[in-house]
Amino acid sequence: MKVKALARPQSTTTRSSLHDLRPTHKNLNPQSHPQARAREYTRAVTAAKLDRMFANPFLGELKGGHVDAVSSLAICRTNLCPVVSGAVDGTVRIWDLQNRRMVASLDGAHSRNVSGLVFGNGINGHFFSCGEEGIVKAWSIYPKGQYITADVDDNDDEDKKPRAKKRNLKSSQDDAESPYGPLNVYRLPSSRNSSFASAFHSIDHHWSESQFATASSDAAVHLWDPERSTPITSFDNLWGSDDTVTTVRYNPAERDLIAHCSSDRGIGLHDTRTASALQKTIMAMKSNCLEWNPMEPYVFVVGNEDYNAYTFDMRKLSRPTTIFKGHVGAVMSVGWSPTGTEFVTGSYDKTIRIFSTRKEGGTASHGGYGSNGTARDIYHTKRMQRIFCVGYTLDHKYILSGSDDTNIRMWKARSSEKIGQLSAREESSLQYRQALVQKYSHLPEVKRIHKARRVPKFIKKETEQAMVQKEKRRRKETNVIKHSKPGTQKYTDEKGKVVVKTVD
Repeated sequence: MKVKALARPQSTTTRSSLHDLRPTHKNLNPQSHPQARAREYTRAVTAAKLDRMFANPFLGELKGGHVDAVSSLAICRTNLCPVVSGAVDGTVRIWDLQNRRMVASLDGAHSRNVSGLVFGNGINGHFFSCGEEGIVKAWSIYPKGQYITADVDDNDDEDKKPRAKKRNLKSSQDDAESPYGPLNVYRLPSSRNSSFASAFHSIDHHWSESQFATASSDAAVHLWDPERSTPITSFDNLWGSDDTVTTVRYNPAERDLIAHCSSDRGIGLHDTRTASALQKTIMAMKSNCLEWNPMEPYVFVVGNEDYNAYTFDMRKLSRPTTIFKGHVGAVMSVGWSPTGTEFVTGSYDKTIRIFSTRKEGGTASHGGYGSNGTARDIYHTKRMQRIFCVGYTLDHKYILSGSDDTNIRMWKARSSEKIGQLSAREESSLQYRQALVQKYSHLPEVKRIHKARRVPKFIKKETEQAMVQKEKRRRKETNVIKHSKPGTQKYTDEKGKVVVKTVD
C-alpha cells in the first residue's frame, strides 16, 4: 500500500532559536477564510487602541532649565547632541542632548532678551546669538584652550596608530571671560545704531557659506561676514515699509534667496546677488515665524497671529497652499522635520501640535496621514506655559520645546513609538498594525479611537466657541448673497481671505 505524505524542508519547520516562535503554514486561499475582513476590522480596532494605550510622548526636561522664560532655541545642523538655548534674562546655555544635562551657562551673554540663536554650517561648533540690545556675538560649544591632537604611542613600535589626546592650554586672557567666548562681537554702524532702532529680532546662518543674516528693528535685513564687524549688505528699502523685521531665514537650496516677516503683516523674498527685493505678500494678520521646508525648498510655512499656520509656494504668494488649524492662540514658533513631511508648531495656548503636509504610507514608525490641515497629535502638560520655540532633532525622533515656565522639554515625535532597537518581528508587527489602522481609518469606530485626544478644558471651550463664530460668519455671508442682486456678491474661499495683496 502506498501512503502519500507532505514533505517540507527542515529549514521551514524548525525554529532559528529557542526563544523564537515555531513556524506555521497558512492557507492563503480566500475561499477558506470567509470572515477575513471582519477579523481584519477587529484587529484594526485593537491596533488603534494599542496605539493610544502606549502613547506617552513626554520624555523629560533638560535638567536645570533656565531662570527666566526660554525665548530661543538652536539645534545643530551637523551634530545630534549640541543644543543651545537663550532666555529673556540674556542667559545662553549649552546642552548635551544625549544626557539631557547642561554643559555650560553663559550668564550675562546679553543684557536683554536673547531673540535669536543659530549654529554655523561648519564642524567647529561655532554658533551666533543676537539680543534686543543690538549686539550679535559668536560663541563656541567647545571651551577655549582645548583641542584634539594626534599623538603616537612610542611604546607601540609595531603598530604606530595616532591616538586622540586632549591638551589644555593656558591662556593669558582675562579669567573673567568665558572659555566659550564670545569669539567676536558685531554691531550696527553708529549711523544706524540709535536708541530706538537697534534691536535684533532674528538671526539665521547660510546653509553652505560663511555668512549670516539678521533682522532688526530699523526696518532692514543685514547680511554679515563673520570676519567683518559691519554688515556687507543691507536691505533698507523693504517696499517702502518702516516696520520692524521680526524673522529672517535663508533658503536651504537657493543660495541667494532670503525670506523675512515684518510687523506690517508682510512676508518678503530677497535676492542677495543683486541686493534687490523680489516679491512681498501682505496677510490679514502678522506672521510671527517662518521656516523653509528642508526637502522641498520652494515651500515655506508661517505661523500667524490668527491662530493658524500657512504653507506657501514661493512661486505663487497670492494664496497659501494649505491652512493648518487647531490652535486657539497665536502660533509663536514652527519647525520642520528633517524629512520635510511634517512640522511642529508651538503656540500661545500652551500646546504643541504636529501637522503632516503630505499623504504617507504605513511604516513601522508612521501610520500615514493626509494633509487635511488638522494636527495628527497634540502635546501638553499641566505645568507647561506659553511656548516660544520648538524644533526637531536631526534624527527626526524627538522634539524640543522652550516655554514661558523656564523649562526645555523633550518629546517623542511619535507618541507611541518604542525607544530603542526593534527586532525584525516587532518591526513587522508594527507595520501590519499601522497598515490596518490606515486601511480602516474611514470607519467610525477606528476613526474615533485613532483621532481621540484629551486637551485642556479651556482649549476645548475656545474651540467650541470658534466653531460657533465660524458658523455665524458663514450664515451671514449666505444671507448677504441670498438677499443681494444676482451676480453682485460671491462666496470667498478661506484661502482667498488670508492674503490682502501682493507687492512686486
